[in-house]
Amino acid sequence: MSEESNYLDKTTITINGNLATRIQEEIGENVYLCYQCVKCTSGCPVAKYFDWQPNQIMRAVQLGQEDIALESKTPWLCASCLTCTTRCPQGLDITAIMEFLTREILERGYKPKVPETDQFNKAFMREVNLWGRSYEPGLMAELIMHNPKSVVDDFQLYLKFFQKGKVSIIPHKVRMPSKKQVKPAPDAAETVAYYPGCSLETTATEYNNSTLAVCEALDFPLAEPKGWVCCGSSAAHRADPEAALHLPMENLALIERHGYKEVAMPCAACFNRHKAAQYEIRQHSDHKKSVDQLMGYEYQDQVQVSSMIEAIYNHVGPEKLAAKVKKPLTGLKLVCYYGCLLTRPPEVTEAEHPEYPQDMDLLMDSLGAEVLDWSYKTSCCGAGHSLTRPDIVVDLSGSLVQHALDHGADAIAVACPLCHMNLDARQFQMEIDNPLPILYFTQLMAIALDLPPKAAALNKNIVDPRPMLIKKQLLEGK
Repeated sequence: MSEESNYLDKTTITINGNLATRIQEEIGENVYLCYQCVKCTSGCPVAKYFDWQPNQIMRAVQLGQEDIALESKTPWLCASCLTCTTRCPQGLDITAIMEFLTREILERGYKPKVPETDQFNKAFMREVNLWGRSYEPGLMAELIMHNPKSVVDDFQLYLKFFQKGKVSIIPHKVRMPSKKQVKPAPDAAETVAYYPGCSLETTATEYNNSTLAVCEALDFPLAEPKGWVCCGSSAAHRADPEAALHLPMENLALIERHGYKEVAMPCAACFNRHKAAQYEIRQHSDHKKSVDQLMGYEYQDQVQVSSMIEAIYNHVGPEKLAAKVKKPLTGLKLVCYYGCLLTRPPEVTEAEHPEYPQDMDLLMDSLGAEVLDWSYKTSCCGAGHSLTRPDIVVDLSGSLVQHALDHGADAIAVACPLCHMNLDARQFQMEIDNPLPILYFTQLMAIALDLPPKAAALNKNIVDPRPMLIKKQLLEGK
């Protein structure tokens, strides 16, 4: 045998494709399409917290280095912001691969490298399975049991929510809509349904109040179908893919059975998860058949899912809104923050400009505000890590607030309860010299339409926006 042949024998590498095959079979993603362009890593907002970068995890799976993929922190620290999925030139759903890996890690008996994330996912799904909706006190209590130190670390945060009346003490149990009789709603075909989602009943009550008041003032009434259930949020996508499809489809079937043709969703996570469910049943007929059987109802796919921004923009529009303004927001400098889930990925959300959306900017401009251009409209705030790794949230959200201040903004306009909580409620933990008000875009609309104070619910914000608004002569001082 020649020296060259002997060398080749010693350096032969056997690729174990078992994990790659499992990923292909379970979620339909071919990891061998990855050619290491590193876009997933270069755009990842939490990359600096990983032990292995996303592209390295992809390579490890390709080569069958399962120990790297299954013993890494990376899948657990993924914020599910979908930046990697949106930017992958090969169209790989890298977020879904990370979510699959967290399930595979548990199924194979590995211990999660970030146990807080696993505990959160399980606790969240337990609350949803028990009550039908997220019950935040129960969720927090379970997480505190796992990590008592978190009570000390976040005591001020919990206290602020209780003081503002932003916590629902008594849970409200709901059954699956498919278990109930549903009658067609009067005038449903001409009315837009309203799915508030769990957060708008508790931590985001100011968003709920201002949205309903503003839409009524704009002659755009909304109708809430009773008996809706939680969408499952990101926890279901990680912990229970069947529930991640079943829960949103229960809501869509409920809305369709009432006769509504469109539903507006103020919560970005709810919007994204319902759009993802629609996308899944359209791409996979077997998944639709399974969920139809589970619900006992053949979904006709007649419901358009819109974000609250889209609904107001399409049904009212900037011109009609401007004509309704009674108190222009003159002199108020705003930056608009959309977050991750309203636009990503565009094949799911159908967003025309996923990296630089404009609809909220145009609505705020029609109120008379000065809307500033900035490059952080869809940067991640830390998302669901608020209760698992608050240090990540404080870092990412603090950077966003500081960038807004550097741009000369008087406030940040948002359209997502989770983004609002991370930017607003945790601002006291950031190294910010001058707190910056974080306002739902509907709160700003309520001010410009000169609605009663109860409509804007400015007293619910953790960073009180009223002193700034009084200074700008947009509110009357006491």
